Amino acid sequence: MTRLACALAAALFAVPAQAADPIKLVVPFAAGGPVDALARIVGQDIAQRLNADVVIENRGGAGGVLAVEMVARAPADGKTILFASLGAFVITSALRPQPTYDPIKSFTPVARVGSAPTLFIVNADSPVKTLADLIAKAKADPTMSYGSAGAGTTMHIAAEQLNYAAKTKIIHVPYRGAAPALNDIMGDHIAFLNADITVLYPLIKAGKIRAIALCGTERSPLLPDLPTTAELGYPEVNMENWYGALVPAATPPEVVAKLEAAFMAAVKNPAVWDKIAVNGVRNPQDAKTFKAQIEKDVAYWGAEIKKLGITAE
Repeated sequence: MTRLACALAAALFAVPAQAADPIKLVVPFAAGGPVDALARIVGQDIAQRLNADVVIENRGGAGGVLAVEMVARAPADGKTILFASLGAFVITSALRPQPTYDPIKSFTPVARVGSAPTLFIVNADSPVKTLADLIAKAKADPTMSYGSAGAGTTMHIAAEQLNYAAKTKIIHVPYRGAAPALNDIMGDHIAFLNADITVLYPLIKAGKIRAIALCGTERSPLLPDLPTTAELGYPEVNMENWYGALVPAATPPEVVAKLEAAFMAAVKNPAVWDKIAVNGVRNPQDAKTFKAQIEKDVAYWGAEIKKLGITAE
C-alpha cells in the first residue's frame, strides 16, 4: 500500500508541462497573413523557452477590435497574449469614437518583434516609374484610383497621406483584403496601392509589380535602390507597420519580464530571425522601448487621422 501511495504521489507531481493551460497568442486577423506568420514563427520558439504549449488563436473582425477587446478582458496571468500590429492596435482604436479599451492604459507591452515599411507599388507594365510620375498622372487624370484592404486600414491612410501632401484627389477603391486589391493591380484595374513590404516583396522579386517608393524615412536593405518618400520631398507620407506582443495591464511585472525575456531571446536566435527578416521586418524592441513607441504612435495617429478626415466607414 505504501508503494502504491508513493507511486500515485509521484504520478501526480510528474504532470508534464504541456498538460498545463497553454499560452494563447491571439492574432487579430485570419490565418495566412504577415501577422499570423510572424506569430507562428515566434510562438514555436518561445514555447520551448517557456516550457509550455503556445497556441495561435486567429480572431479576425472589425479591423482587429474583436481580438484586442478579448485580450483586454482576459485574465492577467500571462496566458493570453495579443500579437498585434500598428494598424490593428493603434490606428483602429483611433478610428473608433468610443473604443472599449485604451491602447496605453489597458495593456502592458511585452516586446516588439519588428517593424516593416510599406511601399507604393504599381503594375509591372505601368508607364509610371517614379512617385513623381504617379503624382503627375494623378493631376492629369481625375479618374485615377488606388486600392486598399478597406476604409481605415494602413493601406488607405498611407494613400490619403499622399493625396494630402501632393494635393491630388486619387479615388479610393476599398476591397475586402489586400489580396483582391493586389489582383486588380496586376490586372491593371487600379493605378497603385500601398502595403507592407512583407506582402509585396515576393511579388516584386517575381516581377509582377513595381515598387516606386518606400513610405518612410529609412531605406530597406531588400530594396536598397528604392527611394523613400522623405527623400522625394514628402516626409509627412510615412507609414511603417509594427508587430508586437502585449498582455492585459494588470499582468504581474515578473510575468511580463519572463515573457519579454522569451520574446527577445527568440528574435536574437539566428534561426528565428532569418525567417522574420527575409521579407523586410527589422528593428525589434524590448518592453520599455516598445511602450515608448506605442505612446508616440497613439499621439501621432490620433491627430493624423483627424487631419486627413478618415473614418472606418
